[in-house]
Amino acid sequence: MMTNIKNKKAYHNFFFLEDFEAGIQLLGTEIKSIREGKLNFLDAYAHLEKGEVWLSGLHISPHKTASFFNHEPLRKRKLLLTKKEIRKLEKKTAEQGLTIVPKKIYINGKGLAKITISLAKGKKLHDKRQTIKQNDIKRDTARALKGV
Repeated sequence: MMTNIKNKKAYHNFFFLEDFEAGIQLLGTEIKSIREGKLNFLDAYAHLEKGEVWLSGLHISPHKTASFFNHEPLRKRKLLLTKKEIRKLEKKTAEQGLTIVPKKIYINGKGLAKITISLAKGKKLHDKRQTIKQNDIKRDTARALKGV
C-alpha cells in the first residue's frame, strides 16, 4: 500500500511558488501511524529556527499498539534539507514575506517518509473565488466531454 496524503486546505489557501522535498525526523510509532494514514495537516506549517527547518502543528495520531513508548501527537519535527535549500528558504521568507507550507507526505520506494514543502503566498478572498470558478469550469467541460 502506497501512502500519499495531501494537504487539501493548503491548495485552497495558497499560491505555490517553489517546491522542496525533505526527509522528516520521526520516531518509530510516528512512521507506523503515517503508514496507516493517521495524520492531520490542519494547522501544520514549517518555520526556520537556528539554521534548521522545523515542522509544527502536524498531528500524527498515537499508534494504537504502542504502550508507554508512544509519541506526542503535536510535537515539533525536524525537516532534513540541504544547507543550500535552507539558505534559499531563509532568504525568500525574510525578503518577500512568504510562508513555508507542507503540501503532502508520502512513503518513497525505500520505505522512508518524505514531505513536500512549498514556498507559498497566501490567497486573498477574490483569488479563492477565482480558483473555485476555474475548477467549476474544468469540471463542467470534463462532464460535457464525457457525456458526448
